[in-house]
Amino acid sequence: MSRPELPGWRWGPFTFRMPFYHTRLYWPELLQGIFIAAATGLSLIPIMTMFFGLTFEEAVAASMIHSILISSALIVFGEPYAPGWLTPALPLVLAFAIGIGEDPSLRLQAMAALSLDFALLLFVLGVTGLGRRFIVWLPDTLKAGIILGAALAALKRVFIDDAERFLLQQPIATGLACAVCLIFAFSLPMQRWREKYRWVALIAALGLLPGFLVAAVVGPLVGEVDYNVQWGILIPPIGDMWAKMSPFSIGFPSVGLMLQAMPLALITYIILFGDLVTGNEVILEGQKNRPDDHIDINPTRSHLALAIRNALMGVIAPVFPTQGAMWTGVHVIIVQRWKQGREAMDSLHSGLISYYGMGIPVLFFLLPLLTGLQPLLGIALSLTLVLTGFACAYIAMGIPTNNASRGAVLMIGAGLAFFEPWVGLLFGVATTLLLVGWDTAPAPTADELKVVDPRRAGLEQEG
Repeated sequence: MSRPELPGWRWGPFTFRMPFYHTRLYWPELLQGIFIAAATGLSLIPIMTMFFGLTFEEAVAASMIHSILISSALIVFGEPYAPGWLTPALPLVLAFAIGIGEDPSLRLQAMAALSLDFALLLFVLGVTGLGRRFIVWLPDTLKAGIILGAALAALKRVFIDDAERFLLQQPIATGLACAVCLIFAFSLPMQRWREKYRWVALIAALGLLPGFLVAAVVGPLVGEVDYNVQWGILIPPIGDMWAKMSPFSIGFPSVGLMLQAMPLALITYIILFGDLVTGNEVILEGQKNRPDDHIDINPTRSHLALAIRNALMGVIAPVFPTQGAMWTGVHVIIVQRWKQGREAMDSLHSGLISYYGMGIPVLFFLLPLLTGLQPLLGIALSLTLVLTGFACAYIAMGIPTNNASRGAVLMIGAGLAFFEPWVGLLFGVATTLLLVGWDTAPAPTADELKVVDPRRAGLEQEG
């Protein structure tokens, strides 16, 4: 018997659901939120400290702001997806922002420009309903090239651009972490083991965590990791972070920089659209088992919520693209337990909020956990980028249907990975027109954009 969606406090098109009052606490989701988020949610800290002029404590404060905004998708806006980063766009974003200049303030202005451009784009496309038409209009070859460009940029960041800072300083621990995660997430022989042995499936469902734990154990044994755990409570220095990051302190991006960032915002929207379709399909498939728990899917609300979150991030702590729609691995895992019935999970909203609203904010005040993770964060970043590169590559290579398209996809991907975003995008359009033609599909079907294979679990971070 169907029932109305879990109640909350309505405001405009959104629904505020307070933890414990409107939603129940589920311990499995809470524990996953604490430990898996610890392994992935802080992995941008090395980037913020090395390239954007923040101290470790200030980067923790920025990560806390990002996580609060991510959790707001569920608590404040009432979204039914497990939110996370737009990870495939991350390597392209880093190349753009770091390439702007040596001044950390200018790089942060570039991040703010991307965040504000993306927010404006989401608002316009969401309110007018033009978002779906835009994706339908784009040719498949160009879409595949954009995804492959993200893959090449991710691997270039790990193995070339920042190899001396991360990979070469911890080669054994990083290599083992990447190997374990790649095998459990993508290996075809391991997939047969997952179907045969439940314990293998449970390890694979943890996403990045198994590889991260292997690095945490092996790293000290080979002299690549040196722990310096400190006890106590950390009060994140939000004021100091604001002074170094917020456009209200360092200045807003120029109109020229906003225009320069717009092509990359468009590229990121293409990635986002696939995530939204994926999230909807996962929920609709689960709804067959749970007709008693109605879930409201509202694309306009999702666009507006994402626009607000990205705009707030852009004026408080701009690190793009940490405010995406979905972390596929977590979304699939929570929906799977929700499908088991009311005894396992009374409401999908309760399971989601248990993972995010009750787990993630705790991390940023626990000094032993933060200092214990600090020497592993470079490994976590490399791991995130390598798995993102692998996943984006196999998705992109599955889209072309002929040799001309496959060659064009490689050229477009290289153009986006090595050139400025607007140059890469223009190069991609020209390559598509000259080599393939405007090969627009009739419509992006659910199967084309659906990426719910459990082998991808944990890749979209928040991941």
